[in-house]
Amino acid sequence: MSEPRDNAPTSAATTASDAAEAAATPAGGGEQPRRSRTKLSRRGWTLVCSSVLIVAFVLVGALVRVPYVALGPGPTYDTLGAVNGEDVVSIDGQRTYQTDGELRMTTVSLNDNVTLFGAIGLWVSGRYAVAPREEYFRPGETDEQVRKENVKQFQDSQSNAEVAALRRLGYPVKVIVQEVVSGSPADRVLEPGDQLVVVNGERITNEDDVRSALAGTRPGETVSLTFEHEGQPQRTETITLGKHPDEGQEQGFVGMQPIDRADVPFDVNISLEDVGGPSAGLMFALAIIDRLTPEDLVAGEHVAGTGEITEKGEVGAIGGISFKVVAAREAGATVFLVPRANCAEAASAAPEGLKLIKVSNLDGAVTALEDLRQGRPTPSC
Repeated sequence: MSEPRDNAPTSAATTASDAAEAAATPAGGGEQPRRSRTKLSRRGWTLVCSSVLIVAFVLVGALVRVPYVALGPGPTYDTLGAVNGEDVVSIDGQRTYQTDGELRMTTVSLNDNVTLFGAIGLWVSGRYAVAPREEYFRPGETDEQVRKENVKQFQDSQSNAEVAALRRLGYPVKVIVQEVVSGSPADRVLEPGDQLVVVNGERITNEDDVRSALAGTRPGETVSLTFEHEGQPQRTETITLGKHPDEGQEQGFVGMQPIDRADVPFDVNISLEDVGGPSAGLMFALAIIDRLTPEDLVAGEHVAGTGEITEKGEVGAIGGISFKVVAAREAGATVFLVPRANCAEAASAAPEGLKLIKVSNLDGAVTALEDLRQGRPTPSC
């Protein structure tokens, strides 16, 4: 049977294709050669390498911490107000007075978890500063160690503020043992919290009396200590002074640290969590005075401030004043109490509408607020 005509052209085309393929096949037969692989040009390789480097830089910049910290305005707290429903400063067992206004303590935020891109972004914002981490953390110091040190400084500032405020109001103070050096002559005789009454024959009314009583003593001499322990009757012990551990000190060594504390029949409580450092002392002291006196210290003014304070009421310099004045103004303060040593820096950073008052001690701060209330001139930075 013959094939259909319409299939003829197809058969002819197939035959021609086969012939061409056979002609292209090398002699001796075998498989056809594979197609050659595509090769990148030099420009292509440059693009690939550049892309890898960019991706690596982005990952490093976004994820890897750098040895810097970011500093900026931190939260503020009204020491005459409450935080989470609890008064920042409260006094139990003594009459207190209400006040109208604010005494706002200020803080600096410190971010230790800074990446490269984060540091650049914070710096460009103009609101934050970036500084080497070693300026705020000692080598090998952990975050937990820093936190504990900040908490201790904050607690000391509270104690100093209480003593300074009550001393200014005329309340008596007592001298207690803050700490005892292990293995020292005072060890096994005194304990932290003991009240010192007489040292080496001298009556003790403040911590300076202790230093005066021991001045001129030498290692090997004996001195008597009269003290009270946890409300027990007074007792007297004799100790032999040791050699002072500090080179160049010839005075006899007792091995205890005296500190002034208020001697009052009421309790002053300061409640504020997640805050560290010593710079809130001035504002705590002013709040205690305001609570215990019928005169309204701030008289409706929104006053902010900062300053480390000693038990005798001296106000010392602090860090981060340029951020604190910004935080204060943003919180609505119109007046800021500045430690004398920080005046120049505060004046260069103070926002518009914030009046700066220069203070060097607690007495000066109280007087300045009284002058402000009466419309009299105040010391300015």
